Amino acid sequence: HSLFSAFSKFGPLYSVRAHRNAAVAGPGYYAVIKFYSAGDAGRAQRACNGQKLFQKSPLKVCVCTKEKGFQHQVLALNSNKCQELANHYLGFNGWSSRIITLQNVSGFDGENEELEETSQKRSVKYLCAVEVTLPNHGVHTRGVALGEADTENSKDPLEFVTASRRAQKLAVGRALSIAFQKILLIVLENGKVAVEYNPSQEELTDYLTEEELKGLVQVSELSLQQFDLEEEDDLLSDLNFEDELPSREMLSN
Repeated sequence: HSLFSAFSKFGPLYSVRAHRNAAVAGPGYYAVIKFYSAGDAGRAQRACNGQKLFQKSPLKVCVCTKEKGFQHQVLALNSNKCQELANHYLGFNGWSSRIITLQNVSGFDGENEELEETSQKRSVKYLCAVEVTLPNHGVHTRGVALGEADTENSKDPLEFVTASRRAQKLAVGRALSIAFQKILLIVLENGKVAVEYNPSQEELTDYLTEEELKGLVQVSELSLQQFDLEEEDDLLSDLNFEDELPSREMLSN
């Protein structure tokens, strides 16, 4: 908590992790603090290195650099971290999101019918389309994603409802993350933020009307195999099943 409070003053943090020193280094601890912005990390290093922030001895703060030739896998930010960055750089009223459609596509690929013949297990799948709008920058993007959850006993109504809710939240969170992946935030030295629409490839979903998009995700016209169902390690930790689905509208002045 002390580390987070001290370093978050320089900008939003991706993660803060403290570790015990290796045996050869003697007693003590070290921490790895990840910023979203290299500029924020540099300012934190210059301001905190050699200072007594919350302890008696001064801290040694260094900026970590990757070794040459080291290939680091870049993972997409989950929906909670995307919203955290959007609120910080754009302001709470600087962006909005809404669910265009959320459809139950369970059993479309025939998997559930086969499972029900041999066991009580059932897979619940929801497909979601989300739109993110940045009105001050004239940018809007969309994301389409699939969420899946299994039930051990499909005859249990409570278990089925819980699995359905989980699949819905996974679908909405993934769709929101995909929509944000097309937005590039450029933080200038004077603190102003520029925004670019930066899709990895031509995105058909961003140019369709709502009716066309809803038609695209109709069960009869969609192959579920095109969606990646691999889950990020921290994705489920972002989901509070007692909350409403994460859609927000921009507040009016």
